[in-house]
Amino acid sequence: MSKGKLAKFADMERYENVFQYPYSVADSVPFDMKGHWGEQFFGNDNPIVLELGCGKGEYTVGLAKLFPDVNFIGVDIKGARMWTGATQALNEGLKNVAFLRTNIEIIDRFFAADEVSEIWLTFSDPQMKNPRKRLTSTYFMERYRHFLKDGGVVHLKTDSNFLFTYTTYMTERNSLPVLFRTEDLYHTEGLDAQTATILGIQTYYESQWIERGLDIRYMKFGLPHAGELVEPDIEIPLDDYRSYKRPKRSGLLTSK
Repeated sequence: MSKGKLAKFADMERYENVFQYPYSVADSVPFDMKGHWGEQFFGNDNPIVLELGCGKGEYTVGLAKLFPDVNFIGVDIKGARMWTGATQALNEGLKNVAFLRTNIEIIDRFFAADEVSEIWLTFSDPQMKNPRKRLTSTYFMERYRHFLKDGGVVHLKTDSNFLFTYTTYMTERNSLPVLFRTEDLYHTEGLDAQTATILGIQTYYESQWIERGLDIRYMKFGLPHAGELVEPDIEIPLDDYRSYKRPKRSGLLTSK
């Protein structure tokens, strides 16, 4: 680990807006704030929105600036990246921002029923070989149901045609209400000013994809509590590019 990462981890140990519970300690260290984020950290009962896989926290911080009456929590296991957003939030005095360093596979350990209103998934790894690791899989949807309000909104913003297509089939197979969908976000006409501003927040990785000429895809859908969720059984063409710092795919052309 580089000195830079060590220094960032040291900073976050003293940051009041960062909570660190990686999988290795989550079982042995109690998290008493589950169900009490509003009263114990934010000091209000405003809606709570999560960004899962927040990276440097650009969306978490950007949304917090746009909506001071909403609380935002960025979640990721990569602490050195998270440091950027956590530091910015502290320096700018943003009281409606927090960061949780943990594995998303255990995200339901940190939030109680109906505690979260919306979830943002920004440029998640498409996990083309493993459906259970996709953050829009029914495996994760069931986890989100543990703490997302009934009918709460899930946002997906991605450069991956594979993940976008998979998520489209997943919502169709389970009759989830799709509230908005576009395959080319920055060439979509008719967006109202507020929506355009929200979707115009760009992450570090998004800027990489745009420079490479990739279309940015976006959809938002509701997640009701009722009904059994079923995985779509359909072959989807794999992305034909190698994403930044993602391993090369196998010789397969499609996956489910």
